[in-house]
Amino acid sequence: MTLPLLPVWIVDFYGSVLMIVFAFLSVWQCHQLRRRDPNNVVWIYLLWFCYGLAGFAVSRSVGHILRRFLVSTHHADLWEALQPYSGAINTLMFVVVASITLFFERVWKIYQRMMAHQKALEDAHTQLLYLNRHLEEMVAERTRDLAISEQKFRRLFEVSRDMVVIVKPDGSIMDINPAGLKMIGWKESELASRRFYECFANPREWQTLKEELFSGTEIRDREYLLIKEGAVPVEVLVSAFCSRENDRELFYFWVKDISQRKNMEKKLLQADKLASLGQLAAGVAHEVNNPLGIILGYTQLLLRRSEPGDQFYEDLKTIEKHARNCKVIVEDLLKFARSAPTKKGPAHIHDAIYEVISVLKHQFSLDNVEFETHLDPQVPTMHWDINKMKQVFMNLFMNARQAMNNRGGLIRVETECKDGFLTVRVSDNGCGIPPEHLPRIFDPFFTTKPTGVGTGLGLSVSYGIIVEHGGTISVESEPEKGTTFTITFPVTEGNDGNGQKPAGNFDSGRRN
Repeated sequence: MTLPLLPVWIVDFYGSVLMIVFAFLSVWQCHQLRRRDPNNVVWIYLLWFCYGLAGFAVSRSVGHILRRFLVSTHHADLWEALQPYSGAINTLMFVVVASITLFFERVWKIYQRMMAHQKALEDAHTQLLYLNRHLEEMVAERTRDLAISEQKFRRLFEVSRDMVVIVKPDGSIMDINPAGLKMIGWKESELASRRFYECFANPREWQTLKEELFSGTEIRDREYLLIKEGAVPVEVLVSAFCSRENDRELFYFWVKDISQRKNMEKKLLQADKLASLGQLAAGVAHEVNNPLGIILGYTQLLLRRSEPGDQFYEDLKTIEKHARNCKVIVEDLLKFARSAPTKKGPAHIHDAIYEVISVLKHQFSLDNVEFETHLDPQVPTMHWDINKMKQVFMNLFMNARQAMNNRGGLIRVETECKDGFLTVRVSDNGCGIPPEHLPRIFDPFFTTKPTGVGTGLGLSVSYGIIVEHGGTISVESEPEKGTTFTITFPVTEGNDGNGQKPAGNFDSGRRN
């Protein structure tokens, strides 16, 4: 039985054509996919796979169509000659497709490893981003902490009452706080042209200090004398160290003004001297006073029985004179050793000044010594032992007169009430006090006067009286120009109110 072959030929022919069409459609679709994602390995594989299928489809379809055509046209012998080539091409296309598949399997493994590495890199990148963000937060937090710390220490630097200064080895100042500028009396605008070693009273001390700092030695609480611009030198304690920063060395100094402490130590030493000498003076005066009284009494008794011109009259007068001098010294010792209790009451300091001037002005005028007063009317009535204050002014005025060496001169008395303190200044234009004597000026029995002129107790007694009243006394003097004593008391109002006028009748600014 023979089946009709026409339907089979039709299916074979059109199936071959459709195979070619579908193969090229697949290639076109893979091209579109790859164009969307050129780096996608799957799309690359499918594209090449479709190329292989397209080649196989063309080879097989063309072979089938050609075979049908040659057989139908009675050229079967020609097909028999071409059939091996058609089969070889089909086999080759299968090999190509299989090779692409096997190659892709290997590429896929590589791709999987690459994706794993990519995932690891992405994880590492994510972790790095997190760490970087965390690091930025830490840096920002640390920066804030440093800013707060710097602000805190800058505040301490600015408000410190001691000098804090950073100095280069050549002496130029990198930074200094306001207290430091005040201590040395410089202006901030001057810092660029000034050097720190200019502050040292002894320039060699700076060189020695610098060598010690370079050697790594830390300086702790060492005393130096610094020069304050336009003022007396300042006693200070210096602590310092050397630090290396940014390949350069810097000196850090902490300087404390101890002038007040030194003054207090001097006052305590003065008080100790007064106490010790007071005990000594009391004993000596007690033992000497009675024999002196007997000597003076018998001398005066003998003088009454003698007449001028007698053999021993002048000798007795000499004994009487020196006995009286000794008596004065002993009385001064007793006053110094046994000071009367302080009896304070409401009084005006101007009254004490006026009364002492009234007593002395006639005697002083004989030596051409005049008084000039500049008294502040705002000075209030305060609590004083007015008799002891008169003794203070008496001692100061007498010393001023003796400093003029009978050449005449001017004693200037000033008072000023300001910022809660009363200041009294007694100045003269006498011979002045040598600088080497100034530290001992308030020591008991210290005097530069000729023997017999003074005991050296006047200023010591005055010092004690002023301290009893809660005040201080200081002296400034230049040889051949004069001396100024400055007395300062804290203002405390008396019972009669503030601003009560004194009883004296001297006008401020008047010469007497």
